[in-house]
Amino acid sequence: MTGQAIYEPLLIVNPLSGEVTPWLADSWAMSDGAIALTFYLRPGVTWSDGRPLVAKDVVTTFAVHRAVTGGYDYLDSVTVNNATAVTLTFTRPYSVALQELGSQLIAPDHVWSAISEPAEYPNPEPIATGPFTRVANFQAQSFDLMPNPTYWGNNRQDDAGASSTGRTADQDSLPGIRMLAFAGNDSANLAAVSGDVDWAPQYMADIQTAYIDKDPAHRHYWFPGADSTIQWTLNTTKAPYNDPAFRKALSQAIDRKTICATGMSGYAQPADPTGLSESFQTWKDPAVAAAPLCTYDKAAATAALDAAGYVLGADSKRLGLDGKPLTLTIQVGSTSSDWLSVARIIVQNLADIGISATVDSPDWTEVTAALETGTFETAVCWSSLGATPYTYYEATMSTQKVKPIGTHALENYHRFGDEQATALLSRFAAATDQAGQIEICRQIQQRYADQLPVIPLFPGPVWGAYTDENFTGWPNRDNPYASLSTRAATTVLVLNALRPRG
Repeated sequence: MTGQAIYEPLLIVNPLSGEVTPWLADSWAMSDGAIALTFYLRPGVTWSDGRPLVAKDVVTTFAVHRAVTGGYDYLDSVTVNNATAVTLTFTRPYSVALQELGSQLIAPDHVWSAISEPAEYPNPEPIATGPFTRVANFQAQSFDLMPNPTYWGNNRQDDAGASSTGRTADQDSLPGIRMLAFAGNDSANLAAVSGDVDWAPQYMADIQTAYIDKDPAHRHYWFPGADSTIQWTLNTTKAPYNDPAFRKALSQAIDRKTICATGMSGYAQPADPTGLSESFQTWKDPAVAAAPLCTYDKAAATAALDAAGYVLGADSKRLGLDGKPLTLTIQVGSTSSDWLSVARIIVQNLADIGISATVDSPDWTEVTAALETGTFETAVCWSSLGATPYTYYEATMSTQKVKPIGTHALENYHRFGDEQATALLSRFAAATDQAGQIEICRQIQQRYADQLPVIPLFPGPVWGAYTDENFTGWPNRDNPYASLSTRAATTVLVLNALRPRG
């Protein structure tokens, strides 16, 4: 939550509805041919040190971001038009840029342009535009985020002229946010159950009994399946994971219904062969979504392995194409109790078809490092998520996203690229109407199902539980203006909407 409370984006995309809310920018315009995008900044926005937000801040933000973390490979230039307008020009038509570029958190030029090593800068006293910019009471296991006294959003007006935050500057708002550190889900859940936290954005088994029933008048949860697809990621630079026939056979060997019912406590639904989350139902090709590739079928998986040459040996252990027994390891971070359960179910499913597997559960830092450098074998992990399916498929199948082993990658950990999918993605990015994008997207889905570069397990639930005993204004199923994630673009909407119970 820290980043979302301190810094803000140009616009906010609600992944539950696709609705776009103007934020630091109050309007924008895409050029003909989708080759440039201009943002017009909201008047009256100031940094927490009192200086105004200007177009140069946007220029520096993208320069620093690209220098430190890379990305935005399609971005050619970022140019100041005047104090309140900035144009981003692309190297190729890129109609899907609005949500991606607009979601970038903006930092002040007058601070970051003077930092010679931004990746090493500790940023001890952040200057930002967000509602909570002051860090206080910093300790080993907690710190406080205190209000920005000059926050522009206190008086932000909606289109009807009403205060869109539900308050004005002189009314009560959140007095502050105490950020607590937990070793994992178990300790975080204990704090929630004990009433030590107001907001619990993590997996909790049997949440109704463990959490809700202890105070049903005030405690609530909401887990929409709108997060990124959780997938079994295979390193496709290694055999047998470089064989699509092997990958597809493994997919049919996995019992996703048991994974969702048991491993995920019934909070998730099985993925389909499009790999897309529940947010993108209208984008899906019904024929691809209904294909049996993600349906548990031990007999079909066994037959597919046999046909591809992965036969059973004399000891009923399945052999690789080199004649050696197939064994594999599934990595999952030790603190993710839900995903560990998922991995153990996969291990049992594999045993049923003659493949020996084990779960390796080091710290997530170690798992993530292995994913990013491509030195892992297999892992249960997240995927990329954007405002359209383009983000998922580009990160999963584009040749432009494949990094060599040993090179740091922020996506496409599995190191898979497909020329046919890449060409379709270029057409998707150049299409300026959604109907055209959907048509191309469905062709990409067909290629995805044909190659199955990763094994989709289930659309990730957006975890979120809360108590309204102390604060009201939370999003929920009936008022889905945001999710309950503390790391989403919509988090700042929640921080603006919450206020003490009167």
